[in-house]
Amino acid sequence: MDLPQIARQIKDAPENIFLIYASNATGKTRLSVEYKEAARNEQGRQTGVYYAFSEDLFVWDNEHIRLDVVSSSLNQYHSQLSEVDVMEKLKPYHPKYDFIFQFHDNPEQGLASISFFMKGDEGQHPVKISRSEERIFIWCFFLALTEVDSWTGEQSDYFFIDDPVSSMDDHNIFITAFTLMSLIEKHFERKKLIITTHHIGLATILSDWLSKGEKADKFKAKRKGETNKYKISILENTEEQYELSSSRNSVLLYHLRVLQILDTAIQEDSLEVYHLALLRQILENIASFLGVGQFQYVLQQIRFTEESGKMADIINALTHQKVYYPQAGVMVPDNKRILVDVFNALMGKYHFVLHND
Repeated sequence: MDLPQIARQIKDAPENIFLIYASNATGKTRLSVEYKEAARNEQGRQTGVYYAFSEDLFVWDNEHIRLDVVSSSLNQYHSQLSEVDVMEKLKPYHPKYDFIFQFHDNPEQGLASISFFMKGDEGQHPVKISRSEERIFIWCFFLALTEVDSWTGEQSDYFFIDDPVSSMDDHNIFITAFTLMSLIEKHFERKKLIITTHHIGLATILSDWLSKGEKADKFKAKRKGETNKYKISILENTEEQYELSSSRNSVLLYHLRVLQILDTAIQEDSLEVYHLALLRQILENIASFLGVGQFQYVLQQIRFTEESGKMADIINALTHQKVYYPQAGVMVPDNKRILVDVFNALMGKYHFVLHND
């Protein structure tokens, strides 16, 4: 198939949530363009596409040290956004900067530019933020805009989100996974959401949450003969021929890479809170492979027999969204001990072979 056919296949599918893994240069962004065209309806309404924000609508003005906003059909909705709206979305990322909006005189023209300055700088001296910080800011701007009813109501019933985690570290990728799940939960019953990513960790975390997370039941078929609300696929191409495969094995068994990340962090004494979330993913993947539903069983198998329930509760609590957000950063000693003990027991029981570069 070609990309327009793939786009129409997604558009016409009964599932409202598409999670698509594709390596770089496979055609993810081109697929978003084709999907936008395929999703255009007779009223001319279009898909809300995330990639356009990051690549087209924000440009650095290095002379004036500000982020200029390119004119588009979305500018008319900017006046319904405030700095507070975007900062609320930014909070989980713990930004080190503040910012101010500069609007055009005509509200229909929306934002002209955005200036950034360090927190506590009463003089508001402009600074240029890093590429990673810029991507996070633009992602949060997009999230804030999805809550402007006049925009989401007038757009089509689709969001296409193309690789929102480029230039982010693992910690911020995990937070972004939470924000994506929140977006899915809010909109999946009324809109189709297509998420593409080249990041194998993000694909696996979202896949696990959709298929067997604590809220997975809401995404599954309710009656016999119905389909699940989600579909997990891999986009592959060979000589300009594309395939949207439903096979999970080639991408979602990434446990060796995650174990390598954990091993490196332990050896370098650089453990952070998000590493506990990665450990939980490993435990859940092993539990799934063994045909059991809960990772407490794996803890029992690796010697934590009497305390497996308590250990599972601790890992559950420390990776829950409401706890995880404010605890971002360096891990406290007691939690380090838990992670290291479980990691060493896993390695001793299953003899994984890690090849650190």
